Amino acid sequence: MAQILLIDDDELLRDTLRQMLELDGHAVTEASDGEQGLALFRSRGGRFDAVITDMLMPGIDGTRVIVELRRSHPDLAVIAISGGRRVLSPQFNLETAALAGASCQLSKPFSRHDLQSALTQAMAASHR
Repeated sequence: MAQILLIDDDELLRDTLRQMLELDGHAVTEASDGEQGLALFRSRGGRFDAVITDMLMPGIDGTRVIVELRRSHPDLAVIAISGGRRVLSPQFNLETAALAGASCQLSKPFSRHDLQSALTQAMAASHR
């Protein structure tokens, strides 16, 4: 069981992802934006095994979240997710996430299996 911080401004998607993760036995803490996510991460002393963050959110976006997390916890498993918006494609956002230091990237929509695989891969890479 992993302690996972899930950051996404889409409440319905957050709820769906939380349910998927909990079915696999993970404990999930939710944040509705990057600012709240970083505050939760810090208030709990960084005691998360993984962070899943959306890339496009109001206020603090996913790129900044990843950069901030990497500064303090360079080995943390970080998964970036994106569905893109109007002029920004999901691929552009996910390439940006990789450059910022995300362990794995997922383009929305994705399956439970895709999420499980990304989490396994990200957590394995973080424990090297």
